[in-house]
Amino acid sequence: MPETNAYIVAARRSALGRVGGLHRSRRIDALTVPVIAAAITDAQLSPDEVEEVILGNATEGSNPARLITLAAGLAETVSSTTIDRQCGSGLEAIIAAHRMIRQGDAQIVIAGGADSLSTAPWRIMRPRSLYQTPHFMRYEPAMTDSNDEPQPFEASEVLARSLGITRAEQDAWTLQAYEKAARAREERYFVGEIVPLRGNAEEARDESPGAPDAEDLADAIPFLPDAGTLTPANTSAMYDGSAIVVVVSEAVWTRLGRPPALKLHATASLGVSPPEEAAAPINATRKLLKQINGALDPRDIGVVELSESSAAQAIAFARSLDVDPARINPDGGAIVRGHPFGASGAVLVTRLFTDLVRRAAAEPPFRFGLVSQGAIGGMGLAALFERV
Repeated sequence: MPETNAYIVAARRSALGRVGGLHRSRRIDALTVPVIAAAITDAQLSPDEVEEVILGNATEGSNPARLITLAAGLAETVSSTTIDRQCGSGLEAIIAAHRMIRQGDAQIVIAGGADSLSTAPWRIMRPRSLYQTPHFMRYEPAMTDSNDEPQPFEASEVLARSLGITRAEQDAWTLQAYEKAARAREERYFVGEIVPLRGNAEEARDESPGAPDAEDLADAIPFLPDAGTLTPANTSAMYDGSAIVVVVSEAVWTRLGRPPALKLHATASLGVSPPEEAAAPINATRKLLKQINGALDPRDIGVVELSESSAAQAIAFARSLDVDPARINPDGGAIVRGHPFGASGAVLVTRLFTDLVRRAAAEPPFRFGLVSQGAIGGMGLAALFERV
């Protein structure tokens, strides 16, 4: 069958909350169902028209996409698939939805990601013998049986050292990220993006820590005691959250009156060695730019939504790819709002929808935007979107 185009016509997310905080009692369905309902309403579609739900998730186990499909009141005939690509799960789910529609397998697909670490099941390692004690497992994949394997921030330390990125530069990036986020809240850029799960002000904004000043950042203790530059203040923390987009075919988009939408232009993914995982978004973006082979000048990419695990990673991305730092996470990134694990890539796409589509009426829109992220275990993903 000939391929058809696919379009994101709606994108919504929950506020992001620290583990044990805003969403401490919410199971993954309670965190996601209202976001799905809002996205479907925005798209001016009926729930009965949805054919597929594809959800990225890294902590729940089983097939939470099916649980959420039924809890959302969608038809029992709706097929539901869960994708686990760790931090890249939500973005991979959205890419999979585009592929499904392009191949003619569906006309309307709900896709995104959700993770509720506050309520996710605990994972326990089976002991090798009756004489060993079971122990809790981390959610990210272990490369060895040792508890001493490298932590993600160590890869960012390696990247920072290789490019000569100082602690002062990282703290300055962090301070600017908080300033961007504060300005975005004042300008109400998150209105229409965040779905308040209850009717109070806390549900309408991300549960970010209080904005630090330069002294707070300077006083933060590095993770690595000897010449470490990464601290809890200039890195992102795991959060709870969900983000959902509605992807439709060309025929449905035309039926809806061809509203402003995002069209997936190109994607790339690759693996790197775990010690180099902080550089994975850089390498994935290089691969994507090589694939499009000069069809787009990188300077025409107006916005980059990067899932920054640290300020060091964001600075390295800008420096390695010659990207204007002002175009990276223009409303603040994961250092400020948190990193919702398997939902993080879907949050990035939702943020890009705001950057390119929701704000288009208020200011001259950019045409192209990039989403790029790494995933624990040494994976990099990148996706280039076009506003149409």
